[in-house]
Amino acid sequence: MAVVTITPEELSRPVADAQAREWCAQLEAGDILLFPETPVPIPPFDLAFLLGQQQSDSSLHKNIAYKPNIDKLSGVDTKTADAEAVKRLQSIMRAYSQHVVEFLTGFLSPYRAKWRLDYASFRPQEEQGRDLPHRRRNDLLHTDAFPTRPTYGARILRFFNNIHPTRTRDWIVSDPFATVVKQFAPSEIAPAPDTTMSRAAKGLGRAVGLSAAIPAIKRSPYDEFMMRFHNLLKENARFQAECPKYSWKFPSGSSWMVYTDTVPHAVLAGQYALEQTLLVEPDALVAPETSPLKVLERIAGTALV
Repeated sequence: MAVVTITPEELSRPVADAQAREWCAQLEAGDILLFPETPVPIPPFDLAFLLGQQQSDSSLHKNIAYKPNIDKLSGVDTKTADAEAVKRLQSIMRAYSQHVVEFLTGFLSPYRAKWRLDYASFRPQEEQGRDLPHRRRNDLLHTDAFPTRPTYGARILRFFNNIHPTRTRDWIVSDPFATVVKQFAPSEIAPAPDTTMSRAAKGLGRAVGLSAAIPAIKRSPYDEFMMRFHNLLKENARFQAECPKYSWKFPSGSSWMVYTDTVPHAVLAGQYALEQTLLVEPDALVAPETSPLKVLERIAGTALV
């Protein structure tokens, strides 16, 4: 796992297809692409507005979410926000989401038209010392999964902006998914689970130490496992204490992107950030064998989507 720096000089040149594929491959392997100067700048007037916002009660919501497919906000503190402020925030988030997609359409051309646009978010809270329920804590290493938005094998690509005027946003990350998941699985997994999807998911869960029964709901076996694995990592004190940790401080005004379903990550400190999530379809990947889906299907010995 490495942080690959993309300079403004590189961004000033047209992106060749071979270079775009290389950047995709680096992301898929678990690297972080860092832009010391964001390629998606926020207009100064909008930035000043965002920096003036603060949720009054951090227990209400972790973030303010923008849902671009229906052009709506959620997570706004309605006790303090006035209608005009909400309208302004929605406009800023709409423009931010559109500009990220425009940039990535050219920068990561192999993925073009093969992703699903997911939520964007505005994160006004100070991360250090936040009082959140255990499974919602950002300061514990975890891989991402969505309890209400199954991906069915699509990968979770997230693009971040640190919009704080002076402070870094402080992360720690650990080894990629393919390495970490083996710590919870025996060296040999046999026999292969039954071919039905629900039995495959249960067999995989037992193999990596998730013994609770997996309910028959609409998520795929893959999504069931990834959600349980997210919780397992956060709740496993030994993993949190003893796993390899690599620290990164993302500067003010920078952007970075990473597959957060692959890279265990935690946010230790920082305030004021923007983020856009895209779900990249399996057939768009340049190295699909490195995806969590393929890693888990090799362990389970059967299809999980």
